[in-house]
Amino acid sequence: MMNLMTGLLGLGGHLGGWRHKDAWSDNVMNLDHAIETARTAERGLFDLLFLADGNAVRQMDKPALFAANSPSDRPAVFEPVTLFAALSQHTKHIGFVATATTTYEEPFTIARKFASLDHLSGGRAGWNLVTTQYVEDAKNFGRDEHMGRIDRYERAWESLDVVRALWDSWATDAFLQDKSTGQYLDPARVRLTNHRGTHFAVKGPLNVARTPQGQPVIFMAGQSEAGKELAAYGGEALFGTASDKAEAQKEYADIKGRMAKYGRPPDALRIMPALSVFVGRTAAEADALFEELQSLISPALAVSYLSKVVGFDVTGAPLDGPMPQASGESLGGTAIGRSVLDMAVREGLSVRGTYERVLPAMGGNAVKGDPVQVADMMEDWYTSKACDGFMLSMPVQPRSLSDFVELVVPELQRRGLRPPEYRGTALRDNMGLAHPVDPFLSNKP
Repeated sequence: MMNLMTGLLGLGGHLGGWRHKDAWSDNVMNLDHAIETARTAERGLFDLLFLADGNAVRQMDKPALFAANSPSDRPAVFEPVTLFAALSQHTKHIGFVATATTTYEEPFTIARKFASLDHLSGGRAGWNLVTTQYVEDAKNFGRDEHMGRIDRYERAWESLDVVRALWDSWATDAFLQDKSTGQYLDPARVRLTNHRGTHFAVKGPLNVARTPQGQPVIFMAGQSEAGKELAAYGGEALFGTASDKAEAQKEYADIKGRMAKYGRPPDALRIMPALSVFVGRTAAEADALFEELQSLISPALAVSYLSKVVGFDVTGAPLDGPMPQASGESLGGTAIGRSVLDMAVREGLSVRGTYERVLPAMGGNAVKGDPVQVADMMEDWYTSKACDGFMLSMPVQPRSLSDFVELVVPELQRRGLRPPEYRGTALRDNMGLAHPVDPFLSNKP
């Protein structure tokens, strides 16, 4: 089955989305909006919700742009795991994937909070492992400079191993809670982590019981060489970054082809590129929405956001001149940024032409049309081995998500691409991922 996920950002996925007449007008720390989004997505049988996160407020050095805000500036947002713990009490099936960075968080803290979320949600938690690409985050963690890419990925690799070892601290049956004998737990069914590596020293065990899923699902976003290797080694879902289907097919084959050397089958990793959906009951209605949103973006804000996407400052370059190329790798550069720059060269785009292509999709891909046209595009990518599903960006909230659930989901179900109901109680069940084996099982008498 094609996997579906969407974001939880009330601002919407388009740079001008929050200004649209159909958008929510109060988005600051609004739990009610988040609950409505979760319930709507669950009504549409989405596999999961995703919340991107960062550890700094952006654009503060540019007052005019800071005042305008874009969906990634994050001047006021909930901590993701805390928010999902609340949403888990208002939903029954949909999964929750929250971001936590290995660059600035310790493995024990990561393991503990995601294991807790898995218990609170009844087996619906996922961790989006990131290494942090925003340079200014470092200054909120006692560092003057951001860690370089090589060090970030070495730390991420080690962190993943430690977190998973901590999740395996306890056997599923470790807590006997036998009132008649007075034995609360079985000391033979717990083990120390005893990790001492380059970046971390962790004794363990984790002070959370084995989770309903065995382990939360591991998501990743990086698609640099280091990111691809880490995904092949330990990722279970990956946010794709390709800017067209051919590039997506190449990335899909590349990453899946790396998994055998780690003893993993290709279907143990789900690749899900971002897709912005502009859907209407007719193609004309979708076109009208798209044009409305484009008119709500100022060039100054557009150039600023494009600079963040590509990882260097494009401000000052002629809007109708060629899109500049990076002279070297920025500490904040990403695989998405590289993909955008390659697209600009390939298609001979100007700065204006680049941001007009990039911003509607926020750096990913976009589809515009009626329900059949949207489903056609999604089915084509899925059956062509360009992806295993999509991270769907909804331009205007709550309108866009409601429209997708009412218009596109039934069309996908009619084609057999989405199930008529949830396939299980755990996120792993609904994504088609195996449950990790309890390492204590083979040792049980």
